[in-house]
Amino acid sequence: MLNFLPIAYFENEFIAFDNAKISIATHALHYGTAAFGGMRGIPNPQNSKEILLFRLDRHCQRLSQSAKFLNHDLPAAKIQQIIIDFVKKNKPSASFYIRPLVYTSGLGIAPRLHKIEKDFFVYGLEMGDYMSPDGISCRISSWYRQEDRSFPLRGKISAAYITSALAKTEAVESGFDEAILMNSQGKVCEGTGMNLFIVRNGQLITPGFDQDILEGITRDSILTLAKNLGIPTLERPIDKTELFIADEVFLSGTAAKITPVKKIETFHLSEQRPITEKLRDKLLAITENKDPEYQDWVYSISL
Repeated sequence: MLNFLPIAYFENEFIAFDNAKISIATHALHYGTAAFGGMRGIPNPQNSKEILLFRLDRHCQRLSQSAKFLNHDLPAAKIQQIIIDFVKKNKPSASFYIRPLVYTSGLGIAPRLHKIEKDFFVYGLEMGDYMSPDGISCRISSWYRQEDRSFPLRGKISAAYITSALAKTEAVESGFDEAILMNSQGKVCEGTGMNLFIVRNGQLITPGFDQDILEGITRDSILTLAKNLGIPTLERPIDKTELFIADEVFLSGTAAKITPVKKIETFHLSEQRPITEKLRDKLLAITENKDPEYQDWVYSISL
């Protein structure tokens, strides 16, 4: 059962979540003309009267950039202030997830982005582990990731997630936890809502932006942490066969955090994951504001 936070931001005001409703004729519902973000928040383990948000500024910046693909100007500073006010009004007492979304709110029929109203809402829900921290199984999806030449992959656009939904259901209904999508060049791309990393011979490898991946904020954080920890990193195309012989594989994202992969198709991966565990422990310490070196990644809100 989903436990939604009681207050939402909707149509320029804070109202009860249960009262935040849209029309069945809403343009975004029919055409996927929306962009969203997602960020985690936790009560500070050292101070229950304080909420910690991970990389709030980057999340707001990415959503503001995504809004541009919808022909809409939504400043990052405005998004950030609304989210801060949202947290203060809800006063969450457990780990939670925030979903801000910008969308075409007009009731028009024609698929367009000009001369149609836009709006912005924020809601949240309590969330623990999105995936098993002990490791998951993956299959290679029969569905392929979109190409940037035909879809604005630099934005987190809602319409793109039909591919993720198809791939996720295909994976689960065939006995796996998650799907790995390839791109149109036949290279490894990402999961249904996560970036992908492999480890080979002590080197951390992940597909670059030229592989039609989402510009993940957790991905960016992991690359920064790895370099600072002295772990060699490389952004390059990854072949499917490399997944099967990798020393470690993990997925990363706001919801997934760092989730190890223990099986891909019929290939079982090693249960020894030193680099994955090192990065996961470091990221956890940062999100709990226990690492002074990365305090600028954590935004504190006093309740």
